[in-house]
Amino acid sequence: MNAIERWKAALAAWAIPDEILAAAPESPWGFPSELFARRTASALQRPLTESHRRSLEALPAGGTMLDVGVGGGAGSLPLASRLSQITGVDTSEKMLDSFRRAAAGAGIRVATVLGEWPAVAGEVPGCDVAVCHHVLFNVADLKPFVVALSARARRRVVIEMTPEHPLSWMNDLWLTFHGLGRPSSPTYKDAAEAIADLGFHVHSMLSQGPPVVSGFPNRGDAIAFVRKRLCLWPEDDARLARALGDRLVEKEGLWSAAPPDHPIVTLWWDQSGGYPPTTPQNPGT
Repeated sequence: MNAIERWKAALAAWAIPDEILAAAPESPWGFPSELFARRTASALQRPLTESHRRSLEALPAGGTMLDVGVGGGAGSLPLASRLSQITGVDTSEKMLDSFRRAAAGAGIRVATVLGEWPAVAGEVPGCDVAVCHHVLFNVADLKPFVVALSARARRRVVIEMTPEHPLSWMNDLWLTFHGLGRPSSPTYKDAAEAIADLGFHVHSMLSQGPPVVSGFPNRGDAIAFVRKRLCLWPEDDARLARALGDRLVEKEGLWSAAPPDHPIVTLWWDQSGGYPPTTPQNPGT
């Protein structure tokens, strides 16, 4: 089994068993668009992340950017002053609406494409830098996704992700409420290996923050969001709150249970014959 196949198999192991899904009161998938709007607002007020800096160093003045899985635009809008246009792709019209509103506030021209990548890649123009933040753990078929992303970038591709699956922090809760053990893979190292196997000279860097604040104004809504993810019922909320313990925190007026200050990983590669490759500051991370 090669690295691409291992990535796909490891993600498949994260599937929720059919019997748990059938008993759930609602689908465990999806995010409220307001979470992404708050994340973007927070990102615009904070210093650039390592991922932003890797994008910035490859952008010419007045450059263009593609943001796949754009959400509210946290991966691209902090670089608006360097850009002439951002093309945002997302499967949710609500997310694209949020992105357009944030872009208007940042004074940057944008184009939006509704649909799933890479199916809509043909609707997207070429760009200087293509970015994709916190999407890869949702991509089982990595090869066409990454190849299409790279094909649209003239200079560089930058991917941001968590070191481990973004729902790993809930593994003990699945065990508590469903007796279900959850996987420990894949990790960002598996993603980097799979991308390298596709022929891209990928660099990786592990870094910490700056922390981006997101969450819910109401504590109960934060608990309900985790409850939804766990396929639980409203009557489980009190027990769930106890199980969350000090993971349920308020920061800057917003409640969240997901770790706000986890490390982030930046993967990037330069296009052959295009922007000269840089030497990673932390090779082999």
